[in-house]
Amino acid sequence: MKARKRFGQHFLTDEGVLARIADAVGVEEGDVVLEIGPGQGALTELLYGVPSVRYVGVEIDRDFIPHLAARFPELELVNEDILRIDLNGILQTERARLVGNLPYNISSLLLLKLAEWVRDTPGVMQDSHFMVQRELAARMCAIPGNKDWGRLSVMVQLMFDIEYLFDVAPESFNPPPKVWSGVIRLRPTARWQDVTSDTIRKIDDVCKRAFSGRRKKLSNALKHFEIDWDGLGIDGTKRADDVSIAEFVTLANNAVINPN
Repeated sequence: MKARKRFGQHFLTDEGVLARIADAVGVEEGDVVLEIGPGQGALTELLYGVPSVRYVGVEIDRDFIPHLAARFPELELVNEDILRIDLNGILQTERARLVGNLPYNISSLLLLKLAEWVRDTPGVMQDSHFMVQRELAARMCAIPGNKDWGRLSVMVQLMFDIEYLFDVAPESFNPPPKVWSGVIRLRPTARWQDVTSDTIRKIDDVCKRAFSGRRKKLSNALKHFEIDWDGLGIDGTKRADDVSIAEFVTLANNAVINPN
């Protein structure tokens, strides 16, 4: 089957890379494995078959469904867009392990959706192993002061500890993408467990405004809010690139929308 551009499909065909991903996941008895975009089943084949494991595959391309169903009879297939489905409806209260070669065109949106899901349903995700565009992985793993530090870095790191596992070259795919990819591991973190859902939504709003004006002083980029800079002890002349997660949390906890 040919890759469909509208679905952002690039099929991983390198057996060595597939084996490294499967080894990193390390499926064990009793796991619940949700694969995003199983496609032709190349990775599924290496994950599938461990006893007492519930396997779920979310695949948007209906043409792959009959092939996957015939090849993996115990794989529960959901022919839907991962961005639109209710993960709780599929996983209920089970602790799940997510895995997938994420289409580049939805990776950022999907990662933010997963961060919201982990925030609202703590304890359901055990870990995730994803292949993403290497540039995106760099943004997720960035630290303050790094040029890749941004809204995605903050929002993902609020919910996850992130580990960059290895690079994947374009020639490992069919058709090959124009960029390198990277495999990452995400594990939910309790580092920010005291931050409420309302505060996290406000952090997201603060980040959007701060990074949309990332060359501006923080005090100018966040004019939408009334902020007592002296009282908070945060330097309003900073740029968003240099603001830590802890400082964004403080800003969200104290920022009031300016009525003017």
